[in-house]
Amino acid sequence: LFPNKITTEQQSVVLVKKLLAISVSCITYLRGLFPESSYGTRYLDDLCLKILREDKSCLGSLQIVKWIQGCFDALEKKYVSLFLISYKIQTKLTELYQFKFKYKKDGPQMDIISNKMNFVNGVCSEEVKKASSLLIRKLYLLMQNLRPLPNDINLTMKLLYYNDVTPEDYQPPGFKEDGSPGNLLFDGDPVNLKVGSVSTGFHLMKVRVTTEKKRIGAVESRLMQKNGPTEISHQGLDCDEEEEEGSPKIRCLNLAFSQEEVIGPKKKRKVSEPEKLLLGGRK
Repeated sequence: LFPNKITTEQQSVVLVKKLLAISVSCITYLRGLFPESSYGTRYLDDLCLKILREDKSCLGSLQIVKWIQGCFDALEKKYVSLFLISYKIQTKLTELYQFKFKYKKDGPQMDIISNKMNFVNGVCSEEVKKASSLLIRKLYLLMQNLRPLPNDINLTMKLLYYNDVTPEDYQPPGFKEDGSPGNLLFDGDPVNLKVGSVSTGFHLMKVRVTTEKKRIGAVESRLMQKNGPTEISHQGLDCDEEEEEGSPKIRCLNLAFSQEEVIGPKKKRKVSEPEKLLLGGRK
């Protein structure tokens, strides 16, 4: 399922794409969004994975696949910094999934101090596989312990970019400039859950989930962070992750501010949203 060895940037991109596709598939499948026919089956050791595929009988799943492909385009160009998936009830969020991406300019470096020899001809493949598997398993565990979504939910995606490298007129396939307000409002008390991260030496992907406190079942307490505010701005979504890689210290999200307060009205965070709303309903 994952590459046996990661020694090039292209191999790293392939891994990150697979992780993203598997994660989005998990989020839609275990939340009951599309019928069984919209998914294929793969295995990660003993874990049965359901992967979204182009199901022409379900327009909703077709759109999700196209949105993922649009994110792939921005990922290959090293433009995207944050990929958001949100479930909404009318205008209020009930679940928010954050995929943060970082790109390392110099690629993997030899770690002279460590005895693990993490970097020689690339990051130790076994370590990357282990981290990838753990991330997927944690996500599956979380999805299985969240309470069911109501029938009247809407799903959408947003892409946020690194403004210093992304052309102003760039839009990935299937996306357009985001015309909605910069703040995301939760209906209730949100709880932030850290799912995991994977570093290949070329890319770093981190996954976080924010959901209403009342939707959480028997989720492991170590996944949970302190409650955040009910209003989240695009600019603040990924401002908590400046900790050193591998450090167990996680700063609480501090998101109750607007883009104008942080970087001024003329330098708003570039954000894309899908050209078309999701078609179809719950299965």
